[in-house]
Amino acid sequence: MKIGIFGGTFDPPHIGHVGICKFFIEKYNFDRVFVIPVYCPPHKCMHSDASAEDRMSMSRLAFENLSNKVVVSDIEIKRQGKSYTADTIRQLKEDGYDDIYFLCGTDMILTMDRWYNPKYIFENATIVYARREDEPEISAKIDDKVNEYKSKYGARVEFLDANVLEVSSTEIRNSVAFGDYGFLSNEVAEYVKEHRLYVEG
Repeated sequence: MKIGIFGGTFDPPHIGHVGICKFFIEKYNFDRVFVIPVYCPPHKCMHSDASAEDRMSMSRLAFENLSNKVVVSDIEIKRQGKSYTADTIRQLKEDGYDDIYFLCGTDMILTMDRWYNPKYIFENATIVYARREDEPEISAKIDDKVNEYKSKYGARVEFLDANVLEVSSTEIRNSVAFGDYGFLSNEVAEYVKEHRLYVEG
């Protein structure tokens, strides 16, 4: 079965996340796409009042109407501790999924060799990266890294050429703090208001 993995903090899940997931599904025609909110990201601190359960609930509201192929999964939240991509891929393989594509962004593609067990990730998943920047300097860095991954690990790396929203989750949380919910779906915006999330920015 051909599956996609789209992981992230989703703090909050916004229209940019949904848009890139839609491109991901359309390009690869997956049997299933797992949207996976992390429990605790290994490489960055979270500065948010949204709990793991809040992020899971918001992700369901944001993604589950996108396609009947999308499953918002709590496997990393249930596992707790630091959320390592290698462990998630291993768990999905143990569940019988053998053709795995992992969607990531610029920061991830540039640092993946410093993740936990990158060899396992590259051997067991095709890496698909999207980016919201268009700077030649960053393009050159990505090209160098991709070539390094292919040479060192035999990695399969592909570029997803999609219109990516140029806004960060930090910017969105700050906007929400000032009453601007424009980057959120109506359902997510209502959840944020009801649970009084991100009121401090």
